[in-house]
Amino acid sequence: MTSSSTRSALEQLASALRRAWGPDTCAPEDRPQWSPQNPARGQCITTILVVHDAFGGELVRGDVHVDGRLVDHHWWNRLPDGREVDLTREQFAPHEIVTDGTPVPRPSDGGRVDPQYRRLRAQVDALLAASDAGS
Repeated sequence: MTSSSTRSALEQLASALRRAWGPDTCAPEDRPQWSPQNPARGQCITTILVVHDAFGGELVRGDVHVDGRLVDHHWWNRLPDGREVDLTREQFAPHEIVTDGTPVPRPSDGGRVDPQYRRLRAQVDALLAASDAGS
């Protein structure tokens, strides 16, 4: 895949992901904080799995700190060409500081968020198929 076709495919995938995000696709512990005003909240782990399905590469995890205290983890992708793609960074408020990340192995079968990942993946696949049918 060329760089421009990868960029176009990534833009299409990012658009479909953003349309598919909901309380039923975020990490269960983040569901109480999820809202339409912050639809990226809790979507990082499920989103990186869908992006990894499409493009491969590495999964990257950083720590989230508030007032110097570890409060959570944040996940994003590193594509095979080395570019880092973080489609959910906007979920964090300015006081939530995300550290540099380290590569981590992909959990088998979506790991602890498997039901949410499968739901997001199915919704994204349907949106992309509908978009392709309309082209």
